Amino acid sequence: MFPGIYDFKWDAGHIVFLGIFYSVLAVVLTTMTIAFGRALRAFRERRVEALRWHADFDDLPASARRCRHELTGELASRECPNGFDCRHCTKHAEFAASSLSLGEPQAAGFLVPADRLYHRGHTWVRPEDDGTMTIGLDDLATHLIGTSSDVRLPAVGSHVVANGTGWETRQHGVDLRILAPVDGEVVATNDGTDGWFIKLRPVSDDLRHLLTPPEAKAWMLREVERLQLAMASDAVGGALADGGAPVDDLSTAIPREKLDDVYGTMFLHP
Repeated sequence: MFPGIYDFKWDAGHIVFLGIFYSVLAVVLTTMTIAFGRALRAFRERRVEALRWHADFDDLPASARRCRHELTGELASRECPNGFDCRHCTKHAEFAASSLSLGEPQAAGFLVPADRLYHRGHTWVRPEDDGTMTIGLDDLATHLIGTSSDVRLPAVGSHVVANGTGWETRQHGVDLRILAPVDGEVVATNDGTDGWFIKLRPVSDDLRHLLTPPEAKAWMLREVERLQLAMASDAVGGALADGGAPVDDLSTAIPREKLDDVYGTMFLHP
């Protein structure tokens, strides 16, 4: 008769080997389960942020949804149909200006530096030599929020989604959500004292959805007009007029009962 399984003799070595084998297998399966769970959770979070942005964008007034090419005068009138994401616009390349010049790096008294790109939620993006991207608030937003000691930044290693929450701040009892301009993994954070808030390792280097400095100048002029209408107060109107210098902290000049609405209007929270 041929030897079979019933003739096999177990010894301590076999038991130790199987114990190690199944322990390693359990560790591998546990690691894979945890990794899958994290990936699924990240996907859901990004999906939620994307859905939240599209709902918010649809609720914005038409004046806040103007196409970037209308702002620069390339088009007489056009409302953006893509949630400010020109990467998905079939008309962007056709409309893009070929010879816009920056001129003076300011608009209505607010600086528009030429070494960065701009998001319609009033943040800027500066690509760095090491492949990361530095993100901060533009000059109008900096004046509008003023100095806030209550800044809630994302954790290093976490991911942010374009048009999702970049970071949060609280000023005069009003919570404010700052939209992230690009997708990426957070590699560093700062409270804004050095002029920036987060550094990302981006998912993509496609930045077509962001405004160039010349486009940002034209857009900033429109934003100042929207801010004046949102404020609707004689107390600050003169400080925002062309040729005037904006006060350092506009939040102190806005009536408290208007502050929530003003922030919602300017930071794209309908």
